[in-house]
Amino acid sequence: MDIEFGNKLKTLREERAWSQDDLAKEINVSRQAVYKWEANKGYPDIHNLIRISDIFNVTIDDLIRSDKDLQDKISIDEEENFDQFSDPGFYIGIMLVFLSIYISNDSLSNMFMIIGVLTVLFLTDTIKSIKSLF
Repeated sequence: MDIEFGNKLKTLREERAWSQDDLAKEINVSRQAVYKWEANKGYPDIHNLIRISDIFNVTIDDLIRSDKDLQDKISIDEEENFDQFSDPGFYIGIMLVFLSIYISNDSLSNMFMIIGVLTVLFLTDTIKSIKSLF
């Protein structure tokens, strides 16, 4: 039988006769965070998952194996972290900045420099905003 993460956490906590507040203090989070996790209304981040596995002497695999929602959340977070390093705006902007260095015309050089910096800072956010409109 598949048991969600929150139910597993509650069972482990109750086996130690700990209150939600006791566990919260041990992990250094709020009691409300523990409540949300146990009610399957939220999930701990990876650092707190590791801490929970250490406290209760169980593997992370034991905690999350049967909770598909938690596994999906972890997968999404990993994809977002990868996206930070594959930002096309950063690379396009850097190319424009380097191009501005080699242009002999000062006004054109300044224009490429400004466009390059703005591209590095805002292109990806602008594309995400446009996508969210559709």
